[in-house]
Amino acid sequence: MKKFAQSVVMSAVFALGVGATGVANAQSDYPNKPITLIVPYAAGGTTDIIGRALAEGMGKALGQTIVVENKPGAAGSMGANEMVSTKPDGYRLALTPVGIFRQPYLQKTRYDPIKDLTYIAAFSTYDFAFTVAADSSFKTLEDMVKYAKANPGDLDFSTPGQYSGNQVAMVQLSNAAGFKATHIPFKSDAEAITALLGGHLKVSVLTNVVIPMMQAGKVRVLATAADVRPEAFADVPTVTEAGWPVVVPSPLGLGGPAGLPQDIVQKLDDAVKSAMEDPAFINALGQYGVRMQYMNHTDYAAFAKKTFASEKDLVQSMGLNQ
Repeated sequence: MKKFAQSVVMSAVFALGVGATGVANAQSDYPNKPITLIVPYAAGGTTDIIGRALAEGMGKALGQTIVVENKPGAAGSMGANEMVSTKPDGYRLALTPVGIFRQPYLQKTRYDPIKDLTYIAAFSTYDFAFTVAADSSFKTLEDMVKYAKANPGDLDFSTPGQYSGNQVAMVQLSNAAGFKATHIPFKSDAEAITALLGGHLKVSVLTNVVIPMMQAGKVRVLATAADVRPEAFADVPTVTEAGWPVVVPSPLGLGGPAGLPQDIVQKLDDAVKSAMEDPAFINALGQYGVRMQYMNHTDYAAFAKKTFASEKDLVQSMGLNQ
């Protein structure tokens, strides 16, 4: 009986060892099949184009095809939603825009951004531009603020949606400068630009999509909510330079499901870095004036935790003031 018990124990240990070795081997040869990348925006948009360029660059580094799957809706949180039920093997990933940290405070979400996701790396950042039509009487951001103070509530501004980063930028400026403005959400930047050029709006807070129209002289960008002057807006002051300490970061990163093995996270992180050196990726960002901004998995996870905590106060402030 004693020998039988020992035999059972040894068999169990052997089985565990084989199982562990199998898992290790499965991870060490990762990836050995195509990977799916969820882009939580519609095909053809700036983020989709950048996401596809990232997928191509990472695919080269990993030696595997990365297939892009578009899942727009829910303010860019569809990818985060999917991670809740995704197997943590590294074969289904998602782009993680900064809005996923805000969404749980706005409505019930399927995911918890800290418990349900693994943050792999951030690779770019968008900028928010306070924009007026070329024939606007506002020549500077100070002109706009003076008007808003003298005409409470008369300054209307557009964004591509309630509680978007675009709205955050204006709310933070209005709080810092002490004025009230009327928010008019649109479904897209394109619709907002059309309204702005048609004289139906005084101001529009736009992202990098505004650059071609700025270069064509159809609009004037008064300031950006960036921490430094982006190259694409080299002749435009930041809001901080204009006199108000407003900086609204909007990094875009890559995430996976919770429990993603550390060696897979590191491989993917390295692949993101490699993609950022790929000429096709660099060109894709350059076409839209999107800045590169790298955070490794450790720094990105810390950013996620800090941002999720701070978004609660931000949303409450926006609800009270707008």
